[in-house]
Amino acid sequence: MTVAQSILAQEPQVKIERAGDRVTAKLAGHWTAEHAEMVEPLAGEIAAEAGQHHVILDLAGVGRIDTLGAWVLDRTRHELGERGLGADFTHASPEQQILLNEVAYRGFQEQPTVRRSKAVDFLVDVGKSVAGAGRDLVDGVAFLGELASAIVRVVTHPRRFRGTAVVNQLEQIAYRSVPIIVLISFLVGCIVAQQSIFQLQRFGATPFVVDLIGILVLRELALLLTSIMVSGRSGSAFTAEIGSMKMREEIDALRVMGLDPIEVLIVPRILALVIGLPLLTFISSIAALSGGGITAWLYGDVSPDVFLSRLRAAVGMNTFLVGLFKAPFMALIIGIIATLEGLAVEGSAESLGRHVTSSVVKAIFMVIVLDGLFAMFFAAIRY
Repeated sequence: MTVAQSILAQEPQVKIERAGDRVTAKLAGHWTAEHAEMVEPLAGEIAAEAGQHHVILDLAGVGRIDTLGAWVLDRTRHELGERGLGADFTHASPEQQILLNEVAYRGFQEQPTVRRSKAVDFLVDVGKSVAGAGRDLVDGVAFLGELASAIVRVVTHPRRFRGTAVVNQLEQIAYRSVPIIVLISFLVGCIVAQQSIFQLQRFGATPFVVDLIGILVLRELALLLTSIMVSGRSGSAFTAEIGSMKMREEIDALRVMGLDPIEVLIVPRILALVIGLPLLTFISSIAALSGGGITAWLYGDVSPDVFLSRLRAAVGMNTFLVGLFKAPFMALIIGIIATLEGLAVEGSAESLGRHVTSSVVKAIFMVIVLDGLFAMFFAAIRY
């Protein structure tokens, strides 16, 4: 057989035969994608020659058929069925029959519109949010138990303690965060002092800006600013790092090697966070007070000597300790949320981005809620 004859034998062909009330379309050649420009016209020819007869699609002579050819033939059979004509395949090999079943033509059916109430949809969304918050709370408590048991194992077996990892995380969390924390705290201290002076001047009480700045910064503002900045900077980094390791199955590899991922990855991060956040809170307090003092000097004629003397009289040790006491708890909640979201990442970049966003939002929300609870607690005990 010459090359030309071989190519001709591979081309899809159809031979129409009529017998009584039946039309038999005997197919031959290769019904594949490389002959797509011939497959479509031949399928149209079968539909045109059918008339009002029952059609038999004989595949005995088909040498090869791929997804395109099978789909076109099944579509033709479907179109004949819509005209009220029967159409069947015959002499299909088992492989051809499997392919025809897999690519069976399915028409697009319009989905029935479901009438819904906006009020019901709103209540459903609220219910889902409450249920999700409950699941997050349960997961957080369970993870806290796992973290506590891992810390106990590290304490009882000091060789398992990863000091190098803690120091590295302290550098990333605390040391590298100092410039942005100082800048933001300084500017916020300046803004709060300026706006307070403008209001207190109306009552001739400008020197009281020192009391306001000192108590507000040391008890609440410095800790909140630091926690929010750490949530956005370090919390998101925790989620991204652990989530990327989860996507690349590195966490599973640690388990295969006999290592506990919580001890290796999570304990050093949370420990560094618990150590670093109080230090950053102290630095933030100094920066905010410095900004407030400079602004009070420029806008309220409160000299640095007067500012420091009034600050010493207005601020007690309890005011200073309240902010530092809350910092480790803020660090713990930020670390738990960030690592939990990282471990929940699935195998896609979309999942990673979604959980990083969720980590930051949840951490900031919980920091504010926890600060409010502490505020009510210290007010109740008059501390």
